[in-house]
Amino acid sequence: MRSVGTLVGLVLISGCAVGPDFKSPSAPQNAEPGNYGQVKLSAQLDPGLASASKQVFVPGGKISAQWWEVFHNEALNQLIVKSLKNNPSLKAAQASLKSAAEIYNYQFASLMVPGVTAGVSDQRERLNATQALQAGSPGAQGAVLGLFNASVNVSYAFDVFGGNRRQLESQKAAMQYQAYQLEATYLTLTANVVTTAIREASLRAQLKATQDLLQAQASQLKVIQTQFDVGAISRTPLLQQINIVAQTRASIPSLEKSLSQTRHQLSVYAGLLPSESVEVQFDLDSLELPRELPISLPSELIRQRPDIRASEALLHQASAQVGVATASQYPQFTISGSYGSSAVKQGDLFTAPAAFWNFAGGVTAPIFNAGALSAKVRASKATYEQASEEYRATVLSAFQNVADTLRALDSDTQTLNALAQVESISKEALDLSTKQYQLGATSYLVLLDAQRTYQQALINLIGAKATRYADTAALFQSLGGGWWNKPNVAGENGLPGLLDSQSMTTKTN
Repeated sequence: MRSVGTLVGLVLISGCAVGPDFKSPSAPQNAEPGNYGQVKLSAQLDPGLASASKQVFVPGGKISAQWWEVFHNEALNQLIVKSLKNNPSLKAAQASLKSAAEIYNYQFASLMVPGVTAGVSDQRERLNATQALQAGSPGAQGAVLGLFNASVNVSYAFDVFGGNRRQLESQKAAMQYQAYQLEATYLTLTANVVTTAIREASLRAQLKATQDLLQAQASQLKVIQTQFDVGAISRTPLLQQINIVAQTRASIPSLEKSLSQTRHQLSVYAGLLPSESVEVQFDLDSLELPRELPISLPSELIRQRPDIRASEALLHQASAQVGVATASQYPQFTISGSYGSSAVKQGDLFTAPAAFWNFAGGVTAPIFNAGALSAKVRASKATYEQASEEYRATVLSAFQNVADTLRALDSDTQTLNALAQVESISKEALDLSTKQYQLGATSYLVLLDAQRTYQQALINLIGAKATRYADTAALFQSLGGGWWNKPNVAGENGLPGLLDSQSMTTKTN
């Protein structure tokens, strides 16, 4: 009988987990390395700036965890460090991760480890006449009886069909989801700081150029006004120039508003109130374009993008819940037991005569539930199908994100080259008009018009530069931001083993 009991126990403990065993989805196979869109891009990009070298694409190139350092701007680096330290959204994501980890610890302890409780009680009872008569001792009326108890109770539910293990698997996937959400928040924050700093530099430069343009147009208006006053020209040119000056002046408040709002946003990213301005100001000329632009291989992108990994974790969670629902259709096996001592006198407690114990085993199985458990299984499978399609949509969106960014960089190159040429020609024309005016070979009005043309070309070039910097930052963001290259990534946030560092490390490492 002991051998049979041992065999049954081993069978119960070594039961299989029902439901599907999750496997990570494979990467798309039809995307060419380094080419995500329908139009094949050139191997290098001309940044359109005389001070910058040509940029080359590096398929499979390594992406630093501090990818923003490619712009070589110390003020930007310091602001990002401050934002990572103080941003409330990032701290909230860290708290969500810790909460998910503690829920996993709770479920592991409650589902996989036998429950052990201990209790001690001291009971006093005064017998009335009826109770004494029922006890067969009429003379015991009014007597005060005591009962001391001390016991240890153990209970355990065997996970024969793996329902508990699948539940733990589901919670671990939920924990990994929060971990990847944290990485996504980290990436979004750093990318937002970079692009907002670029926007601030662009607006500041545009505002300065617009103010210079307004000054040139106002000077031109004075000349035209003088010509009109002496009757040299009609009123039409004067009205046209007044309108041009008014339009330029009207654009300045909008730029000032956008600049202030951008500064407010930088303060909030850094965990400050909008009234608490960040100490630094940014200048486009202080930023550098990186010489090399890494492009992850399509097979690696799905392991690098935190949003894809988070969606995969949700898919894993849904898969585990299919096993949980399936296991609920099978019998449940439990055992319980207790050992203790009970005595009417405290001194007799824990003596051999006062000892007691009990042991019980039970099996419960669903017989009739009107199809509720089957419906639960079907619902969990439908949820898995939903998660599968949502994962696929996330992957498609990620690949589109990379393709759009690469195409934007190519377009930025053409736009920047053209506007840089316009700015250069306008500057040359202004220099020529200045020399001619100094020699008396041209009128002051022609000189002012050349100044206006140059200032407008400069404003357009500033916008194109900012777009190029912003799209460069967007490329690093679309590729995942290099979070897998952080040191000790598997043991972040004091949760060792939460993420599998081997599964997150790409071939580029």
